Amino acid sequence: MSSILSQEIKSKKILDPAEYRLQANRLSAELNSHNYSYYVLDNPSISDFEYDNLLRELQNLEKNCADLKNPDSPTQRVGAAPMSLFEEVVHSIPMLSISNGFKKSDVIDFDNRIKNRLDLDMDAKVEYAAELKFDGLAVNLRYRKGILVQASTRGDGTVGEDITNNIRTMNAVPLRLKTNNPPRILDVRGEVLMFKEDFFKLNAHQRGIKMREFANPRNAAAGSLRQIDPHVTAQRTLNFFAYGVGSLENADLPQSHSALLDWYSQLGLPICGVRNTVKGTDSLLEFFNDIANKRRQFPYEIDGVVYKVNQLVQQQMLGFLPRSPRFILAHKFPAEEAITEILDIEIQISRTGAATPVARLAPVSINSVTVTNATLHNEDEIKRKDIRIGDTVIVRRAGDVIPEVIACVTSLRPMYTEPFVMPEKCPICDSSIFRTEEVVARCSGSWMQCTAQLKGLLRHFSSRRAMNIEGLGDHLISQLVDRRLVYTTADIYQLKLLDLKSLDRMADKSAGNLIQSLEKSKSTTLARFIYALGIRHVGESTAKRLGLHFGSMNNILNASKKQFLEVPDIGSIVSQSLVTFFDDFLNQSLIQKLQAAGVEWPENLPTEKKTKFLSGKNFVFTGTLQKLTRDDATILIENFGGKVMNSVSKKTSYVISGMNAGSKLIRAQTLNIPILKEHDLRDLLEK
Repeated sequence: MSSILSQEIKSKKILDPAEYRLQANRLSAELNSHNYSYYVLDNPSISDFEYDNLLRELQNLEKNCADLKNPDSPTQRVGAAPMSLFEEVVHSIPMLSISNGFKKSDVIDFDNRIKNRLDLDMDAKVEYAAELKFDGLAVNLRYRKGILVQASTRGDGTVGEDITNNIRTMNAVPLRLKTNNPPRILDVRGEVLMFKEDFFKLNAHQRGIKMREFANPRNAAAGSLRQIDPHVTAQRTLNFFAYGVGSLENADLPQSHSALLDWYSQLGLPICGVRNTVKGTDSLLEFFNDIANKRRQFPYEIDGVVYKVNQLVQQQMLGFLPRSPRFILAHKFPAEEAITEILDIEIQISRTGAATPVARLAPVSINSVTVTNATLHNEDEIKRKDIRIGDTVIVRRAGDVIPEVIACVTSLRPMYTEPFVMPEKCPICDSSIFRTEEVVARCSGSWMQCTAQLKGLLRHFSSRRAMNIEGLGDHLISQLVDRRLVYTTADIYQLKLLDLKSLDRMADKSAGNLIQSLEKSKSTTLARFIYALGIRHVGESTAKRLGLHFGSMNNILNASKKQFLEVPDIGSIVSQSLVTFFDDFLNQSLIQKLQAAGVEWPENLPTEKKTKFLSGKNFVFTGTLQKLTRDDATILIENFGGKVMNSVSKKTSYVISGMNAGSKLIRAQTLNIPILKEHDLRDLLEK
């Protein structure tokens, strides 16, 4: 409906006041419906980009005809009414939303409006606090005499939901402020969010217990925080960043926003360390561009940055609009969602045999990238979203991963569409497609029968983090398999120069380079080799743990399920997958063929001294490490007997501090816990 309505408004000049009102009412009804889906049900029915377009259209209509602006218009509201499952909380000071900007000109216009209302020269440079815009759930924490007494969601900005019992389960939220002279009342405004790593772990757990997975970290955070049973919330790792203030009694408000956050940090409230105080629009845009380049490095999702006039006296002078403060602007990243049509649904077979439905789309541009395919995940997801061939859908593209269909616009569905049915046969090898207790359907054939699985296995085997074979790309792999030059991953090491020169796009030089790359790849590590084998449920981190724990392939081949369970973070599912893989004669034969072809690695049997010397020591990471990943560092610490924890407490032995360290560093300093830089950790492990 939104796309059609937008075209109607743009295609003709509406002069009749009655027609203006009709269009405004239709827009209001749709926006209210989307508000309820987004804020209350945590189930967006439309992309952010489309929502912003609809809201702007309504704002333009109301601007052209002042009589259209009603008190209940979406332009005068913040969100939607709270769910009836929770007690209502009336905010003493409304929790307003923030005006959005998308272009450089929006930032310049915002700065000019600030200077005009403050009666400043156009050449003046206003001081701003620049922060991240988190993709989580806004909450209000009320502290009375330093004790947390109430927590509530934003709701519709005036009335929210009481989530006190759930917030109390969060280690990130202090139950008592760190001060001997607390305010009588302090309302702390901030964001509850789930870090990416915790989101992936939660979805892995959901899969394990055969429960629905969450679409993104924001939905996971909102779903976790709105549990009727606080015990469920307690089992999930949520974080909190404070960024604003509501009511404050019996205490002086700091003179600036940056000083407010510094004060919060002293009180023991978590704040984000990625922030800056800048002057003028050039500095704002420099901050935005820097964060946009780094956004994928952060452990949490953000969808833009926020600019706030830093001096609070100037904020008070600027005041508020009905829907948002005048002194704040959210500068959002370019839209990563778009609307298009599903032309067909095909089945894609992975290296593990997983049969994944993939939507073939009418080409659509998202962030200057033309998207023609999108994952539909599995049959259950298609049924849940009721996606059919011919549907108009919202497609999201995040990072470099394959785009996904996040929702269907059922109001635009053609007549006579049919629900999707999973095929019974593999489209590649005609083996049966089966599904037992798993969500994912699978091809029953092996990589010896199904060329799609073999191609996937070769792609994985040659990837940078596995055997790192440069020049062995998708096109070449397809030719090698289709022309029956390789039947296993070991066969690539038997390829000759003449074999490669006979293939498309392979001249003497490129063929020679690939032969050299194949030879170079033979010298590897045990962890890389294990990962390259493509064992189900065994990722890069698990492969490293196996390599460090067992030290040799012979030990791994002879290990029992019980011995696999002794490896840190390996449970029954992974251990059974390992036993199944290494008991298979085909896999044993493949490993022998690879070793016979010259693939080798140094053995590194851990000594008793090394595996014990960190026993009883607890480590916490904060910030970004430069030479080691957190996974690598965690594996090394655990291999030497130490334990890695998520939060800082009196039980913490060391805090490992990297770039952009956060509130954990401040807490460690407060508790006088030793702080190590990355090179200190390496020195400690090499002793």
